[in-house]
Amino acid sequence: MSEFLPKEVREGLELARKQALRRKSRLRLHAGGDIFPILRFWDTGFALDIEDAPRLRGLVDVYDGEHHLYQCLIVASEENGGTIIYEFKRSTAALDKAPLDFVRDDDAPVALLN
Repeated sequence: MSEFLPKEVREGLELARKQALRRKSRLRLHAGGDIFPILRFWDTGFALDIEDAPRLRGLVDVYDGEHHLYQCLIVASEENGGTIIYEFKRSTAALDKAPLDFVRDDDAPVALLN
């Protein structure tokens, strides 16, 4: 059906769709000093607007607003309808504290007083 619409109308519809995806998503990709809005996100990857994002590769961080969600190793896989699809080689959940390297007892004290 879209082939029956004039080119200007199709471009306008595509622009409106991208703007709606940007407004709806709070997810952001931090790569170096640059920040890119994530249009779609799933378990094995995500999509960015092809006009905004260069061909990224390597270690990046994914944020939801100010909350750090993941540290990921990514590679660009394909272009699809004005978006560029990135796949995770590795995706690690970001923690707000260092992981323990020992087993902590359930009844262990939280802090010691002097």
